[in-house]
Amino acid sequence: MAVIDSLEHLRAVIGEPKAQTRYKLHRRLNAQAAAFVARSPMFLLASVDANGQPTVSPKGDGPGFVRVEDANTLLIPERKGNKLVFSLQNILRNPRVGLIFLVPGTDETLRIGGEATLSDDPELCASLTQRDQPALLVMRVRVTEAYFHCAKAFLRSKLWRPESWPETMRVSFGEEIAEEGGLQGADIETFDAGVKQRYVTDL
Repeated sequence: MAVIDSLEHLRAVIGEPKAQTRYKLHRRLNAQAAAFVARSPMFLLASVDANGQPTVSPKGDGPGFVRVEDANTLLIPERKGNKLVFSLQNILRNPRVGLIFLVPGTDETLRIGGEATLSDDPELCASLTQRDQPALLVMRVRVTEAYFHCAKAFLRSKLWRPESWPETMRVSFGEEIAEEGGLQGADIETFDAGVKQRYVTDL
């Protein structure tokens, strides 16, 4: 197996970008980027832990749940979750984050890089209330890079085309926990029923 271990080798395989490509990279949110965030109900958040291990977490709510404070700043509410806080504790150690915003039916995505801080200011959290619940905390991202990613990955995967979707897969958290010894097999069904109920009552 040939291992690519140099930029020269990588470029020999992939090639060079077109001359115009670098001009799509911006250091702030332009009008098109801000409009995309306002329409987006979901983004993916990348962060890095103390050992250099990256992790990616999905974040979602109603379209526009992420607020564009200005061309250099995003405000992101934190909602109820599993309380493992992997991404949040990563930010405390290393504020550098990457985000990919999605808009259903749109094959292009918006990629943003920046530095994040966390705030539990009561007024700020209250300003990002949803379903009568203020944000638990707010992540403020100072944007250092923003650009649109082309549609090829979404066109190849046909992600937004229902006729191409595989059969829905059932995920059992009870089975996942039992496999590691945290749950008895007889309790899996009850645990999964509790998860399903919380999807309805605890958003």
